[in-house]
Amino acid sequence: MNHQPDQYYIQKVLEGDINAFSILVERYQNLVYTVVYRVVKNKEQAEEVAQDTFVKAYESLAKYRGEAKFSTWLYTIAYRKSLDLVKSNKRLITSELIEEINEGDIELVTDALSYLQEQERKKIIAESILKLPQETAVLVTLYYFEEKNIKEIADIVGLTADNVKIKLFRSRKKLYSILKHYVLPEISNKNGRAI
Repeated sequence: MNHQPDQYYIQKVLEGDINAFSILVERYQNLVYTVVYRVVKNKEQAEEVAQDTFVKAYESLAKYRGEAKFSTWLYTIAYRKSLDLVKSNKRLITSELIEEINEGDIELVTDALSYLQEQERKKIIAESILKLPQETAVLVTLYYFEEKNIKEIADIVGLTADNVKIKLFRSRKKLYSILKHYVLPEISNKNGRAI
């Protein structure tokens, strides 16, 4: 049940079957919320923006031409609505000082992460992503968690593919730099020695 491709349900909605849209909402609500939350960094506001995203998608469905995947189109709406909210809040979100990190440190962090249980690891990575600047957090989420390709990400955030590649490379280093502060003390506590 509900295993039809997105296009099937989109067509049903356009033909007047409003209920078919709820299947698309169910399919993407967690992912849309995650993308929004990485930008707005507030649960209530993220829920609101995610809801607005689906309302806007529903209203604009007739304009969806199918050139991009439905999920890419949806994330684009979510990303733009998130940025609008951040701009309207005009709150300066200070990103903590992110230090330079070398490949040796990256290996250390990767090893340290492998010690942690999966749930603990996911929690730490999610918390670390929230410390990244908004755009960076979205790129990391789309690439590593939603497994979007570079072209799809470029479409969502409105950058060139080359630009996305460069930013992803930098984002990875920033993320590891933040993770380092989380996981290395954690591991040394568990082992009873400093690394």
